[in-house]
Amino acid sequence: MAIAVGEQLPLDIALSEMRDGTPESLTLGDIVRGRRVVVFAVPGAFTPTCNVQLPGYVDQAEAIKAKGIDEIVCLSVNDAYVMEAWGHDAGADGRVRMVADGNGDLARALGLSVDLSRFAMGVRSQRFALVARDGRVEHLLVETTPGLDASSAESVLAVL
Repeated sequence: MAIAVGEQLPLDIALSEMRDGTPESLTLGDIVRGRRVVVFAVPGAFTPTCNVQLPGYVDQAEAIKAKGIDEIVCLSVNDAYVMEAWGHDAGADGRVRMVADGNGDLARALGLSVDLSRFAMGVRSQRFALVARDGRVEHLLVETTPGLDASSAESVLAVL
């Protein structure tokens, strides 16, 4: 069952991101505790729809932050090296924080994983966006069909 609005996020889930050329561990709690954060997740870096979603957040970063958001975080079941490269490619530096859910632990803990083995991608994250205030889900936008609608930057702006 998927996490719901009002519920506490699993703050102890291990994630990783690149820092000065080295992957470093962090937890979801390190990102969201005491802050208001937009987290959006994609099934895979550099994939077609994801390559539309990330630039949307890069382009709308200032508008989203102007609505009281401290940080925008992109998550994917990829490694930190891939997330860093994808972020650089999309111009996310300083606008969207690129974080790896390398083993899909967060996607599973949120009840938002999806088996994409039929596409040789294994278990990944569903496409979603959430707004968290001090680690509690304030808004949750999950795609129910293929494509990008509910979890786009524009959709997040509409609920802020």
